Amino acid sequence: MRFYELVGVSNGVAGTPSRLEKTARLADLLTRLHSREICVAVAYLSGMLPQGRIGIGWSAIAEQGAAGAPAEPSMDVLDVDAAFAELASVKGAGSAKTRARLMAQLFARATSDEQEFLIRLISGELRQGALEGVLTEAIAKAAGAAPDAVRQAAMMCGDLGEVALTVLTEGTSALTRYAIQLFRPVDPMLASPASDVTEALEWLGEAAFELKLDGARIQAHKARGEVRVFSRGLRDVTAAVPEVVEQLHALPARELILDGEVIALREDGRPRPFQETMRRFGRRLDVHSLRRELPLTPVFFDCLYLDGRALLTEPQRVRFATLADAAPALTVPHRTLSDPVAAEAFLRETLAAGHEGLMAKSLDAPYAAGSRGRSWLKIKHAKTLDLVVLAAEWGSGRRKGWLSNLHLGARDADRGGFVMLGKTFKGMTDEVLTWQTAALLARETGRDRHIVHVRPELVVEIAFNDIQESPHYPGRLALRFARVKRYRTDKHPTDADTFRAVQEVYRTTTGLEPPARA
Repeated sequence: MRFYELVGVSNGVAGTPSRLEKTARLADLLTRLHSREICVAVAYLSGMLPQGRIGIGWSAIAEQGAAGAPAEPSMDVLDVDAAFAELASVKGAGSAKTRARLMAQLFARATSDEQEFLIRLISGELRQGALEGVLTEAIAKAAGAAPDAVRQAAMMCGDLGEVALTVLTEGTSALTRYAIQLFRPVDPMLASPASDVTEALEWLGEAAFELKLDGARIQAHKARGEVRVFSRGLRDVTAAVPEVVEQLHALPARELILDGEVIALREDGRPRPFQETMRRFGRRLDVHSLRRELPLTPVFFDCLYLDGRALLTEPQRVRFATLADAAPALTVPHRTLSDPVAAEAFLRETLAAGHEGLMAKSLDAPYAAGSRGRSWLKIKHAKTLDLVVLAAEWGSGRRKGWLSNLHLGARDADRGGFVMLGKTFKGMTDEVLTWQTAALLARETGRDRHIVHVRPELVVEIAFNDIQESPHYPGRLALRFARVKRYRTDKHPTDADTFRAVQEVYRTTTGLEPPARA
C-alpha cells in the first residue's frame, strides 16, 4: 500500500467525530493491506513505531519539518518501515550525524501531508482518533469477527498488530490460540475511582472489599518447577523479588498465575512509602543486601490459572475462593459486605493501619485483562487521580533553574490524547524538583517562552480537594488545590485516569452534569 493512502485515512479519521465512521474507514484500509503491512499499519494508526524509540529528538524532527516536499507521493508503507528500521539500528560514534542524514533522506521522499504525519508519529503527538478501542472494532469488522473475541485476543497477546495479522490472514478461528498461557503475562485488570463505600455499594450491590495496598503490582507464574514474576508493565522482574519466587515454590500447586502486589512493610506491619518499595526494582542493585535492608511481602488478590484450569472467565467469587485455597497465607484481607456501615468501618480500620484504602469488586465479574471498568472500584481517603504531565514551566525565586509548575492532563478515551485539567507547583521537595527537571527535559518536544512541552509519558498521582467548572480549559473542568503526591514510575500513560472518570467525580461530588466540552 502507498503510504499516502494510510496518511489520508488517518487524517480522515481525525476529521470525523463519529465512531462508526472511524471504524468503517479503518476497516476498509485494513482489508486493502498486504499481510506484511498489517502490523506496521496498525502500529502507525495507534500512534506508535514498531521499532520503539529511534533516538530522534525534537530539534532533529523540527529541522525536517522545514524541508521541501515533492508534489507526488512515491513511498510504500514498507518503505517507511524500512527507513525507521535503519534509523533504529544506528549506534555508536557519529550516530547523530548518520540519523540526521537518514531522516533527511526519508523526508525528501515524503509529500507535505506525509511529512506532517511523520513528524507527529515520531514525536508521539499523533492524534488521529484511531485509539486501540476503535482499531480493535475495525479489525473485527474487517475480519468478520466478534469485537469481544478480537479484544480478548489482544489482551492475551499484548500486541494488537499481531492479532490483526492473525485474524485477517488466518480467519476468526485462529483467535483461539490467544488463550492465557503460562509465562506469557497478560495486561492487568484495572480499577475506576469511587468517592466512597456507599457509591461502590450502590454500583455493585453486595461486593468483595479488600485492602488497597500501596505497593508494586506483580503477576507471578509457576510451572515445571520454575517461577517468573512480571511487573505491571509486563516486564520480567523475577531477579528483583527472590522472596516471591521462594514463596511460590513453597505452594503445593504445580501451575499458577497469581495477580497481586509486593509491598515493603515496617517491623510493626505498617506499609513503607511506595518509593521505598520501588527501590527494589532499580537497575544494577545488589538484590541480596537490599533484600536484608528492605524485604518485600507478596500479597495476592486474584488467581488467573491453577493446575491446567484457566479462570479468567470465572466470576470473582470463584477466583478468590480458588486463591484462598491455593495460597491462604499470601491472600489479601477480604470481606464480602453489603452494609455501608460495615464497609465504612472496614475502610477506617484499613486507613488506620496505614494502607491507601479499599478495593470494591463485583462478585460476579470475570477478569477483564487490560480493562478499567466498573467491576473494580478503588476507594481512597483523599481524592486522587493518576494524570500525565503535558508540559512544565520554569520556576522563579528559590525554584529558579527547576521545572516547577506542571501542566496536568487526563487520558481522553474518546478522542485520543489528553485533556488538560490545570497546573500545580505544590507538593514537590527539592529532590523531586531535581529529578523531575531532568526527566522532563529528557522528554522535551518544544518550547514556548517559559513553557517546556514534553512527550506525555510521566504519570503523576495528584491529590486535590474538588473539581470545578472552568472556561480556561477545553474540558471545561479543572482541579482545585491540586498537589503532587508522587510520581508513578510503575505506570504507563495508558494507565492514567480518563477524562470520563474526572467527569464522573465531578458529577458525583457536585450532583451536577459536567459542562459540555469545547
